[in-house]
Amino acid sequence: MAFPALQTARMVVRPPEEADAEAVATYFLNNREFHAPWSPVMTEEFFTLPYWKGRIAEVPRQIRREERFSFFMFAGDELRQDLASGSERLICGHAQLSGIMRGPAQFCFLGYALAECGEGRGLMEEALRAIIDYAFDKLKLHRVQANYMPHNRRSGKLLRKLGFVPEGYARDYLKIAGKWEDHILTSLTCPDCE
Repeated sequence: MAFPALQTARMVVRPPEEADAEAVATYFLNNREFHAPWSPVMTEEFFTLPYWKGRIAEVPRQIRREERFSFFMFAGDELRQDLASGSERLICGHAQLSGIMRGPAQFCFLGYALAECGEGRGLMEEALRAIIDYAFDKLKLHRVQANYMPHNRRSGKLLRKLGFVPEGYARDYLKIAGKWEDHILTSLTCPDCE
């Protein structure tokens, strides 16, 4: 299966390649505190270049097996200028399609996080629209599931804007920032999928 490269108005949304390892490690390190309230506790190794070189080396296998599709949001020229960044590999956020189920299920889970520098610009909505289209059109999935903590109002608003429908409430669903957190369960189904 070919690596997807999704072109949006302001970004290229694609899986990371070997040459992106430093940019990916820098993205996570620069956003460590910003992501902390919404993420599992990460080891120190997670923020290092060797760790990301190893993780990125696994990406082709994960895509071939349809285990996980990791996407990073690489800013285009105009957006880099707008963000006053000279970095050619400026990452504005990341998302993944994981837990892909085939057979009668045909669904996956969607996770995502934005860089602090991209907040309030509509970048995540832009990227997720492209990723969801990819999930339905190319991967032929029928359903995408996304879950968020009740106090993460921005995430809830984003998912509603994208058409996700609340389906339930899971207590102590994920351990986030060292504490078990409740989550609101949502999904989006493909209206035209067989």
